[in-house]
Amino acid sequence: MKKLKVTGVFLFLLVTTELLAQTTLPPFWDDIQNFKKQDSIKFPSKNQILFVGSSSFTMWTDVHNYFPGQKIINRGFGGSSLPDVIRYADKIIFPYHPKQIVIYCGENDLAASDTVTAQMVFNRFKKLFVLIRKRLPSVPIVFVSLKPSPSRVHLMPKMTAANIMIKNYLSKNKRTGFVDVYHKMLKPNGKPMDDIFLEDKLHMTAEGYKIWQKAIKPYLKK
Repeated sequence: MKKLKVTGVFLFLLVTTELLAQTTLPPFWDDIQNFKKQDSIKFPSKNQILFVGSSSFTMWTDVHNYFPGQKIINRGFGGSSLPDVIRYADKIIFPYHPKQIVIYCGENDLAASDTVTAQMVFNRFKKLFVLIRKRLPSVPIVFVSLKPSPSRVHLMPKMTAANIMIKNYLSKNKRTGFVDVYHKMLKPNGKPMDDIFLEDKLHMTAEGYKIWQKAIKPYLKK
């Protein structure tokens, strides 16, 4: 009898664990649902410029003011990494039929774990690039370099290496662009500027976004 009770408890725990695993939502699910809700109210028109990636885009809420005359869809979300953008590509990239895609992502990949290397970031970017090119072969793709954040100074060597690999890769592919904001955000001594970041030393103030505006503008399609 005791054996049956123990077995019953075990089966209950096993089933409960499986159900919880099935109902666990992937990272940033709520962000994606919010985008879907926005789209259900008014779906963006085709042939806009799509900004996609992590929180540096998410927090650029007034991006349209920096590029007047340009129609931009901003789909930056949370503290996303490149695998997150790949996971949700069918929801935040392809439905919009953009005329150009601007990507900022990869910084959080490095910050997530010491085991993540510059090569891994490059491989992830390449996977995203190939995915987009297969579905949207003629759409130009622009990558904004990983930025040097004061709170992530220890990652700067990896950022530099990742930026170089991505830049070299894009230079061998047509209809691409690499925007170097990294060096534009450094002081003469090679350290990140302090006065263009918020208190968290990770996200930018309006002055930081002005640097991005000046760097990105020449790469945007008219």
